[in-house]
Amino acid sequence: MGRRRAPELYRAPFPLYALQVDPSTGLLIAAGGGGAAKTGIKNGVAHQQQGNKAEKAGSKEQGPRQRKGAAPAEKKCGAETQHEGLELRVENLQAVQTDFSSDPLQKVVCFNHDNTLLATGGTDGYVRVWKVPSLEKVLEFKAHEGEIEDLALGPDGKLVTVGRDLKASVWQKDQLVTQLHWQENGPTFSSTPYRYQACRFGQVPDQPAGLRLFTVQIPHKRLRQPPPCYLTAWDGSNFLPLRTKSCGHEVVSCLDVSESGTFLGLGTVTGSVAIYIAFSLQCLYYVREAHGIVVTDVAFLPEKGRGPELLGSHETALFSVAVDSRCQLHLLPSRRSVPVWLLLLLCVGLIIVTILLLQSAFPGFL
Repeated sequence: MGRRRAPELYRAPFPLYALQVDPSTGLLIAAGGGGAAKTGIKNGVAHQQQGNKAEKAGSKEQGPRQRKGAAPAEKKCGAETQHEGLELRVENLQAVQTDFSSDPLQKVVCFNHDNTLLATGGTDGYVRVWKVPSLEKVLEFKAHEGEIEDLALGPDGKLVTVGRDLKASVWQKDQLVTQLHWQENGPTFSSTPYRYQACRFGQVPDQPAGLRLFTVQIPHKRLRQPPPCYLTAWDGSNFLPLRTKSCGHEVVSCLDVSESGTFLGLGTVTGSVAIYIAFSLQCLYYVREAHGIVVTDVAFLPEKGRGPELLGSHETALFSVAVDSRCQLHLLPSRRSVPVWLLLLLCVGLIIVTILLLQSAFPGFL
């Protein structure tokens, strides 16, 4: 049996690092390039209009249409790409410096729930929060000693940060609320320190006011025989761990939570992609080395707007991008469930059959 392969939606002329799906239009936007490094690789933005991709990719008769990307045209005020009647224009509205270390590098940026604020973190260990779109700085504080690996802004204004100093902290503005204590409550490896690699807030399905925090823990140092990485769910109100499970020995590089909080998406440094159920942290889907190199970002198809129309008969869809310049689609088929009434009917039938068999084997049993 051959290795499972994920449909390839797009191949860009540059490495891809970031991914976003617009819920209202179904437009898939990916960005990447060479960054500030003098590699000769330009930065760019690619877009893909989603048709009925899920249905096509799930059919054996017809796969997804693949399109070759063209290098974005350079303009003074930004970049512009056009394909099949669609146009995406990117304009530089404001620019600010977000990291002030000796070798400045912004590692992570995230928006709040209504896109009015964004938070940045980098190698200097400072969190800076900016108004959108003016990029007026409204908050700045030292969160970690060394690099910040990831940030997550909650709907209640709380901010979670994880860093290379092995700490994960919860903040209300610039005030420390608490620190996460995973290794003290989870699996312990006295000779193997772990650090937090990623963090994301997610809703609790069917509980509008419920909130969960999900984190990924990876070994701080790479060993010849790598220990497992872990996925943990935390209570979003008191930040106590609810459950933790191993997510394999491949080092996790990125994490995403579906809009309803039902699914978790993971990418690894070896190019693998997985989908987990958020409630039990059970793996539902896994493609080993879907990409040839580090998966840099994953994003679920939104469950509102055009999402249900594009999803078709599948339960969820996860997009992934990587340094190999490819954007792939990962579809989770709908899981068949047995109705409760049918289970009850089968139980009653089983009880009746058991009684009849006992009556036949032992006359006068009843």
